[in-house]
Amino acid sequence: MSEAPTVDLPVTAAPKLPPTPGVPSVLVQAAFVLARRPTTDWLSRRYGRCLTVKIPVFGNTIVVSDPALTKQIFTTSPDVLYNIQPNLSRLLGAGSVFALDGVEHRVRRKLLTPPFHGKSIKAYEQIVVEETLREVRSWPQGTEFATLEPMMRITLNIILRAIFGADGYELERLRDLIPRWVTLGSRLAVLPAPKRELPWTPWGKLAEFRREYEVLVDTLISRAQQDPDFEDRTDVLSLFLRSSYEDGSKMTRGEVGDELLTLLAAGHETTASTLAWAFERVSRHPEVLRRLVAEAEADDNTYRQATIFEVQRNRTVIDFSGRHVAVQAYELGEWIVPQGYSVMIGLNQLHENPEMFPDPQRFDPQRFLDARPNTFAWVPFGGGTRRCIGAAFANMEMDVVLRTVLRNFTIATTTAPGEKWHSRGVAFTPKKGGRVVVHRRNASTLEG
Repeated sequence: MSEAPTVDLPVTAAPKLPPTPGVPSVLVQAAFVLARRPTTDWLSRRYGRCLTVKIPVFGNTIVVSDPALTKQIFTTSPDVLYNIQPNLSRLLGAGSVFALDGVEHRVRRKLLTPPFHGKSIKAYEQIVVEETLREVRSWPQGTEFATLEPMMRITLNIILRAIFGADGYELERLRDLIPRWVTLGSRLAVLPAPKRELPWTPWGKLAEFRREYEVLVDTLISRAQQDPDFEDRTDVLSLFLRSSYEDGSKMTRGEVGDELLTLLAAGHETTASTLAWAFERVSRHPEVLRRLVAEAEADDNTYRQATIFEVQRNRTVIDFSGRHVAVQAYELGEWIVPQGYSVMIGLNQLHENPEMFPDPQRFDPQRFLDARPNTFAWVPFGGGTRRCIGAAFANMEMDVVLRTVLRNFTIATTTAPGEKWHSRGVAFTPKKGGRVVVHRRNASTLEG
């Protein structure tokens, strides 16, 4: 890991911290554990868009929901602001990009980016269509059902096929293993890790899942490398195995495994959650649904993209993006934040800022057609050098899944109140699973 650079501020610069809540710290910490999102909403309304709190796991933290300060954080050198500590690498492994900072992070990210941009993404669209059609064949007609679990299966199967390129015993095991790992890992991610992973504890169970994953992926790596057509394979695993740094070195097997687990874990839960919210939202907004249906019959996706963006704003699945102050003093706006502090951007509070999004509780895709929002007011994938590598892939997935469903099913509208939030630990999903009623458009065929 590279050393922190010399800072511009004097070493003796005294900390100048944002205001702290006028309630006992222990109550704030308990509220974060029990109800993170409403607690952050309340603190933002009561004490402003930049405040100092102490949070379990992350310690002394600056919570920000101001677009100008968000811009500063996301454009600050990654040598000044490291990834938040602790981060998801404690679950995903030390070889994951989440664990890296400075130069190591930059060169790894450059190595990981190619499979998730441009022509590479276009090549995966047919997989999205196929997996969506395979799942929707079993959807009940005229009976309300939850869309979250079907979306979880669709997005998991998509990312498995994109990563490994084929089916087989190992992929079947991963289809069973990954959802259990993600569900448990999401809950543990916001809790302190024990010093020992005792077998009968949740952390011990997570470690057991991890060991099984490593055996399966090691087999798949060996099989890929022994494939006579290895050099021509386009799956993500093969692309990772063939890629090399500028000095000619490659990722180790362990690092490849950690990066693949990162993609499997992060690459399906958040996308599936957003899709479940999309069905929940459009079923309650008939005019939005009417426009989506009309557009799905053509090749355009302008309004569908605006709808996806508005779902990500109106029902933000991931509520924080965090950093860690690596230098001795970091000047954030008018404040001076000392080394070791966490800096967290409240994405939900950014997305509900009435100055950026008038009447923020209203679901209205038109706002993304009339004018694009401030770049640092709408950040569902985070920002800066740590913006989600798979953002473009996830956007393509959501677009194609929605198009495929709309072409094959009529979604019934409802006057029922919107579903409440449910915390899965890391992600927030519809409490009832995004329930809808659908009817097949053509009983004999399903079209992509």
